[in-house]
Amino acid sequence: MHRYTNHFNTRQTPQSEPIPGKTMAENSAGGYGFAVDDWTRLSRFLILGCEGPTYYASEGTLTKENAEAVLRCIKADGARVVRDIVAVSNSGRAPKNDPALFALALCCAFGDDGTKQTAFAALTRVARIGTHLFHFAEYCKGLRGWGRGLRKAVARWYNDMPADKLAVQIVKYQQRDGWSHRDLLRKAHPKSSDADHENLYREVTGKQPGTWSDATAIMMGVFAAKIAKSEDEIANLIRNYKLPRECIPTQWLNSPAIWEALLEYMPPEAMIRNLAKMSQVGLLVPFSQATKDVCAKLADGEALRRARLHPVKVLAALFTYGQGHGVWGKLVWTPVPQLIDALEAAFYMTFKHVQPTGKNFLIAVDMSGSMRYGEIAGVPGLTPCIGAASLALVTAATEQNYFVHGFSTTFKPLPITPSMSLGNAARLVNEGNMGGTDCALPMLYAMDNKLPVDAFLVLTDNETWAGQIHPCQALARYRQQTGRAAKLVVVGMTSAGFTIADPDDAGMLDVCGFDTAVPELISDFVR
Repeated sequence: MHRYTNHFNTRQTPQSEPIPGKTMAENSAGGYGFAVDDWTRLSRFLILGCEGPTYYASEGTLTKENAEAVLRCIKADGARVVRDIVAVSNSGRAPKNDPALFALALCCAFGDDGTKQTAFAALTRVARIGTHLFHFAEYCKGLRGWGRGLRKAVARWYNDMPADKLAVQIVKYQQRDGWSHRDLLRKAHPKSSDADHENLYREVTGKQPGTWSDATAIMMGVFAAKIAKSEDEIANLIRNYKLPRECIPTQWLNSPAIWEALLEYMPPEAMIRNLAKMSQVGLLVPFSQATKDVCAKLADGEALRRARLHPVKVLAALFTYGQGHGVWGKLVWTPVPQLIDALEAAFYMTFKHVQPTGKNFLIAVDMSGSMRYGEIAGVPGLTPCIGAASLALVTAATEQNYFVHGFSTTFKPLPITPSMSLGNAARLVNEGNMGGTDCALPMLYAMDNKLPVDAFLVLTDNETWAGQIHPCQALARYRQQTGRAAKLVVVGMTSAGFTIADPDDAGMLDVCGFDTAVPELISDFVR
């Protein structure tokens, strides 16, 4: 008998070939997966971006592929694209706002008239600070000219912001990407009936301003700081005018007293970004009041959520601060153990609180070679592999019944528990990286060992190619052999256009790694 099923088998197909009857596409590694639709690609791009290459695809290739997917979404439903951009940006679901700003600029450049108007109207909700506005202007420069709609949108950004907040934006975010507030004001020509706004515009564009009011008094503080002669004078100006670090002349930024004054009003994101400097100058040391104050601020989960502090930013601060030296430059410091503990606790708090499901989770971390390459949201050293280890810890800290393994073309135990530090979990996974990728192994392992799994949680870059059976086929076999309606959740750690989750199977879910809503989504889906 000729075994035709050796060559055409819908129940067991090598990952290097498409499943007969399924719409699949070749991934970047040469295997076959399910191409995600453009709306999923848009979501991945908005949350993960594509700064830096993956193991199999260059940054340029990823950017073009994602941009083309965004353009197809804009053509299909531009208003929905703008809504998605605003939703991701406003809720703080993404580590960086740059992808949202770029996608909004694409809407302004390539949308129909209705889409463009909706995108222009959304600018103030997506570009919330001066740096965001400069990024948006630079993206528009590469995509379109300065038409009437863009001028009015930028003018609205300035006119609609309360004068006190606008004054802070002007002194804190002075220029970026070759743009300054003077450049944008000269492009947009905003006119306001408010005297404070007009005063600020005159100051920025080099004209003689009038008298500063209480709302714009920070401008007087900035001028006074430029001519201050002593630490006490600078510290008093910081406290009286709530001056941010960017307004302080650099010669004063090696003083513990200056940083102590800055810390009083420092927002959470700025605080964790400056932990190293505050330690280096001697402000953050064991038992100091400043150290206790920082730990208390990091323990305020509600304040962290109001500040839209993303877990990736906390994770980046944790790894950088813990190593005692910067990625670039010569700054070195002695880490304070209590601050490391506080950062770890803050990492978990930046995700939404989730009730445990009570289900049995097999958490499978992709440890193939490709997971060590590239960066999540452009954070140096934060590879997909380290990100996967961190998210595995988040699930382990939520669920009571879990089992963690790593895989490439083999399956190996990972002793990850909630009591383990993020640094140790990352080192454990990073040092155990192996070769190729077979995302079917978690299901095959569970079958071989007769494990009663309710949910397979696979954290991967989806570049699977090495197995003799596709992951969705392995899940179907597991369900058949065990009689359990097991589910598969695929957490994508890169913004590539593939997934191992079969979109035709309601028991499989594809989510974007480091979306702050991921733990809640997983819990709801599994429950």
